[in-house]
Amino acid sequence: MQTLLFGLITGILFGFLLQKGRAARYDRQVGAMLLTDMTIIKFMLSAILVGMAGIYLLHDLGLAKLSIKGTSLGANIVGGLIFGCGWALAGYCPGTAAAAIGEGSWDAVWAALGGLAGAAIYAEAYPFLQKTVLQWGSYGKITLPQLLGVNHWVVIIVLGVAYVLLFLFFEKKGL
Repeated sequence: MQTLLFGLITGILFGFLLQKGRAARYDRQVGAMLLTDMTIIKFMLSAILVGMAGIYLLHDLGLAKLSIKGTSLGANIVGGLIFGCGWALAGYCPGTAAAAIGEGSWDAVWAALGGLAGAAIYAEAYPFLQKTVLQWGSYGKITLPQLLGVNHWVVIIVLGVAYVLLFLFFEKKGL
């Protein structure tokens, strides 16, 4: 029950931040796809960095266990293409669709329904995919720090610096 409550609280906080950052707006989504507005990209990169640091901090303190999922290039490439096409067609990703619905943007309901339909199709196709796409380029359970042979904090710091430099570049270009 405590895990569900924590998930609910963090979900509400995430939705609040999406709304405050105006990331749930359709025009911001389209701007991200056209590479004319980097608000969504900055939000995503910030979430990735905070998530990485938070997860590894909890792991280092012994408060969480890492559950690494196996790396499959086929699954990532095919899944990324499907996700990207859905985002381009709907104008929302799953998180921003939920936030937009919360704001009263009823067009986002179609994106959410499309996501649910996609999940149902994936569940039905899973036995076939498990024997094909999910096996393509399978590297097992590996992380970027393991692949590079460095401590995870090195990767987090390097990515943090790279993100800050990228954000400064976006700001300089007015993106």
